[in-house]
Amino acid sequence: MKLYNSLTKNVEEFVTNEPGKVSMYTCGPTVYHFAHIGNLRSYICEDVLEKILRFSGYDVKRVMNITDVGHLASDADTGEDKMLKGAKREHKSVMEIAAFYTEAFFKDCASLNIKTPDVVEPATNCIPEFINMIEGLLEKGYAYKAGENVYFDTSKLKNYYVFGNQNEDELMVGVRDDVTEDVNKRNKNDFVLWFTKSKFEDQALKWESPWGVGYPGWHIECSCISMKHLGEKIDLHCGGVDNMFPHHTNEIAQSESYLGHKWCNYWFHVHHLNDETGKMSKSKGEFLTVSLLEKKGYDPLAYRMFVLQSHYRKPLTFSWETLEQTAATYKKLRNRIAAIENDGSVDENALKEWHEKFAQAVGNDCNTAMGLTLLYDVIKSELSGATKRSIIEDYDTVLSLDLLKPVEEEAVDDELKSFVEMKIAERAEAKKAKDFAKADAIRAELAGRGIVIKDTREGVVWSRE
Repeated sequence: MKLYNSLTKNVEEFVTNEPGKVSMYTCGPTVYHFAHIGNLRSYICEDVLEKILRFSGYDVKRVMNITDVGHLASDADTGEDKMLKGAKREHKSVMEIAAFYTEAFFKDCASLNIKTPDVVEPATNCIPEFINMIEGLLEKGYAYKAGENVYFDTSKLKNYYVFGNQNEDELMVGVRDDVTEDVNKRNKNDFVLWFTKSKFEDQALKWESPWGVGYPGWHIECSCISMKHLGEKIDLHCGGVDNMFPHHTNEIAQSESYLGHKWCNYWFHVHHLNDETGKMSKSKGEFLTVSLLEKKGYDPLAYRMFVLQSHYRKPLTFSWETLEQTAATYKKLRNRIAAIENDGSVDENALKEWHEKFAQAVGNDCNTAMGLTLLYDVIKSELSGATKRSIIEDYDTVLSLDLLKPVEEEAVDDELKSFVEMKIAERAEAKKAKDFAKADAIRAELAGRGIVIKDTREGVVWSRE
């Protein structure tokens, strides 16, 4: 197993803290709105990575948080809490918003065959853990109190910008309209560990703390939830590339300062899904959700296949045209697999051989495109139908495209049926007259309309691609 490590910027041999076991943490959603398909690209890729690890024989424990408090409108600790923003938008309580959009998120995940992590923990469940870590950072001198808030002091670190792709100039106040100067900070890149009532009087969720009634900052939650369920050292941390700074940078800063040792060995970051105007977001253009794809007649798994055809470390551009092409490819693939007869016996040696080929392909930095190529190689091979179907079933534990699920028959209108039957009759006459060129031309004409014909002992049968 080889994986690109965002921290070292190298493809590395994947070596775990405990042989055969993987502790895996993935940043979960802030449940103030529906997830758009750009967000869901990250969750698909993380799902595939977990399934590749399991396919390769690892025992994986995957933990994910649910952010239901503390994530402000700007990742730089400014603006109102996103959860409060969602509650105001819909005239509901914060917890009603959290419950509704958490359920909606997992419904979308189910539609995309994304496995639910082994542990899912809302931030609001872990207030004692947050307070405990913040007290520890204060005791060790890595945090300070100012204006009744508690801040992490980044000046105490030799190297704050651990991912190496940011500098202090990028944090200049005024770069974005939603960034305002926090006069309590000693350094402009310090971040909030705990807000008190002095900061946001209208904050809906508040807890007692040694520093006053308030609530945690966003960055502290992932460190604490990870340690609660996975211990003080984890193998793998995942998220979107936009989480690298400041969120993951801050997680490393506070976690390693608190623990006194390295916290996470491998960092896996999924690049953006763009539309034709740029980075996809909830605030511009048509809000692209799974339910919108379904409303427009697309199987959500066609979108999953669209994601799997590209590499997670490359930006991916979405358009309705490319989704239409992928949907057609997915449909054709399902039909080809459905046509494989379950004949003969399963060749166990071949099954093992093709399993290893797939493990090597997708285990090379999550190369799902190569995994799909191998799938087509299996379909085209001379293996028995039973062996092919067993290998496809094996591969689908990672791809999760419902490849062996029965294909539903599409309704055929009478006009199309009459046309196809007329053409089949014309082709039969042409073959009888030994006019094979005309027979082939009729087959090609039908294929151009998406109709596949097959000569069998019982006669000619036809189906849509």
